[in-house]
Amino acid sequence: QSTWGFVNMAPSKKKSKVEDNKGKTKSDDSAPNDVKWTHWILKSGPETRLEKGMDMKYSIDDLQNEPDGRTNWDGVRSYQARNFLRDQMKLNQMAFFYHSKCEKPGIVGIVKIVKEGYPDDTQFDEKHPRYDKASPKDNPRWFMTDVQFVRKTKRVIFLHELRTRHLKHKMEGGVLRDLSLFTGARLSAVVPLTEIQFEYIVNMENETLPKE
Repeated sequence: QSTWGFVNMAPSKKKSKVEDNKGKTKSDDSAPNDVKWTHWILKSGPETRLEKGMDMKYSIDDLQNEPDGRTNWDGVRSYQARNFLRDQMKLNQMAFFYHSKCEKPGIVGIVKIVKEGYPDDTQFDEKHPRYDKASPKDNPRWFMTDVQFVRKTKRVIFLHELRTRHLKHKMEGGVLRDLSLFTGARLSAVVPLTEIQFEYIVNMENETLPKE
């Protein structure tokens, strides 16, 4: 079992699904004081991608096929995403499952947070691609949450749709004008959303797919 940014490794065939920015983010930025993040976008690559011999692939189908549709969202190595997982992601909050690092990235499903942040065990596993020898066990650097499959979206809500809507709202005013998917760290495995942004994007699944 194991990621929504890059993912869990191997003797147990546990897969890490998290997409990170290779640990290069050194900022400890948190959300602005006037913004309340209550929903999330979690990114994971659905196509085979080997990292130190481990396949980091993890799709919405993989999550759906887990026992109870549940897994731990491990492997995140971005400080900003870590802060979201550790400090702000709360029990029963909802998140989008987002397929990244593929030909047509986009939102493919909805998951629920079923366990709040706790130390990511992959940081201590020397065989795991996300092993971090500098992370002390008595003060872990990296954290994960547990998520559970809720449902697939009626259709893929593609990245190009979200970008077009974001730009339109930026010009004309709208709930996606400040969408962190485009205004924050582009490679972040975890993207925060407000409740109104989440609800707006959910409703996009009922729209006819626009041309690119």
